[in-house]
Amino acid sequence: MATMGKYCKAYPVKRLREFSQWTERSDNTRKETKKIDGTEVEVNRQLSDDDIFYLQENYVVTDGIFKDENIIFDQITPEWQEFCRTVLEFEIPDYASSTVNETVNEPVGANAAP
Repeated sequence: MATMGKYCKAYPVKRLREFSQWTERSDNTRKETKKIDGTEVEVNRQLSDDDIFYLQENYVVTDGIFKDENIIFDQITPEWQEFCRTVLEFEIPDYASSTVNETVNEPVGANAAP
């Protein structure tokens, strides 16, 4: 079953390709149904610079919102993380980097001021 992360951000493929050490696993792109000689077959979609990939909270790039499917790039290095922060301005929000706190099950108003 596919795993949904806490946070991902969409980027055009051309922006990600700006990274000097970018390598792309195009065989992992999402499948499309096409008719070839009258028969419907599933093929990897052909990418253009304007197509969208998703940068996940773990810095993996996917062709879709799930963090463990259609992985396109997973060479997570300090240089890649720096590129994401400075060039792509990728910032993981506090809510996505923190764990669920234990007050979730407290009764309503338990922390309210008198």
